[in-house]
Amino acid sequence: MGELEALNRTLFLLINAGDDTPHWMIQLAIGIAAGLIYLLPVLLLGFWLWGSPGERRLMLKATLITVIALLANQLIWAIWPHPRPFMMGLGHTWMLHAPDSSFPSDHMTVFGCIGLTLLLDGLSGWGVVILLTGLSVAWARVFLGVHFPLDMVGAMVVSFLVYAGFSPVWKRIGLPVTHLVQRCYRSLMAVPIRAGWLRG
Repeated sequence: MGELEALNRTLFLLINAGDDTPHWMIQLAIGIAAGLIYLLPVLLLGFWLWGSPGERRLMLKATLITVIALLANQLIWAIWPHPRPFMMGLGHTWMLHAPDSSFPSDHMTVFGCIGLTLLLDGLSGWGVVILLTGLSVAWARVFLGVHFPLDMVGAMVVSFLVYAGFSPVWKRIGLPVTHLVQRCYRSLMAVPIRAGWLRG
């Protein structure tokens, strides 16, 4: 663990923005680090409201995998809390963040879960786009000093393990769960569905 931690810190210091970093680059990184994640619920919602039955089922699977992975992160934090770089006085910090455990990254976990699910379950183009976007978010959060590189690697490992573990379960429960959620959705959104604004 000592050598791995040393590598983690070395990689962090190579990526982390220094005092001579241009202001525009810091602002761009803040936008990437804090803003791009909000595109994911918009994407999931869009596929649910206007997508095919198969796409709806996939969006629901991606959402559940993400929730399970985020709960797994909470367990990891409780068992093995790891300080963020600024909590150790390491490097430079360019955005505000709560002084909580850094490993694994929640942001990268969300991108990893949704990206892997779409990539491996039929929407590979969207999956690649989401994973590449997640990579840019991972870079930005290390660049700004709120995460270590291995926080991002750990997030991808958690994402893949949860995907691999949940997929066999989803094969058995996916269809009835999707039908149940669709019935609730159609009841709540009956008016716009009848008007043709949303897919029924």
